[in-house]
Amino acid sequence: MSLSSTPRSPQTRPRVAGEREDEILEATFGELLQVGYDRLTFDSVAKRAHASKATLYRRWETKSALVVDAILRHKGATDARVPDEGSLRADLLALVAPKAGKAVGPGQRETRAVAAVFTALLTDPEFAAEFRTRFVDQRRRVGEAVIDRARERGEITSDVDGGLLTASLAGIVLHRSFVLGEPVDHSTLEEIVDTIILPAAGCEPVASTPHSPDQETP
Repeated sequence: MSLSSTPRSPQTRPRVAGEREDEILEATFGELLQVGYDRLTFDSVAKRAHASKATLYRRWETKSALVVDAILRHKGATDARVPDEGSLRADLLALVAPKAGKAVGPGQRETRAVAAVFTALLTDPEFAAEFRTRFVDQRRRVGEAVIDRARERGEITSDVDGGLLTASLAGIVLHRSFVLGEPVDHSTLEEIVDTIILPAAGCEPVASTPHSPDQETP
């Protein structure tokens, strides 16, 4: 058997990790925003990342796996951290809080990524299965854990579906930013949580923020 035809052992295959992996995933996400999922290829990502296509194939067997990894990295969802801010309200806000306090709105990377993902979910069954298994299901588990913790604290006494409740929160945010084209800042998130999500969970209305003594009406 010639050297070229000898299969490589998985243990001896070069790994793509650390900063180089981050660079490739950032290039993948940039390519996703620029050309969409259908037109994204290993060749285009390799060119953008200044890497060889063989380097990408050493780490990712399929385009769907590569793109989902890039989305997970961008969303900071690789560790599936469950917020623990001391209350259901704070945990829900932490689930959907915009990065660095910025509003989510039309034209931003977040919104454009949603458009690319929606298209891929409709056109590529392999991507849809990978995305739902590794991202959507993960987010559902995090949402359920948030609701379970609120039950343990005694904030929720109803038999509400935690995954459905937190998915509703995400859906409202996406509808406002993606469909209506309106920005979603922190105050808007608070209004959504306080007037829709918490009442749906059977929680008591959130008390208004108290005024300082010099602002109170005699």
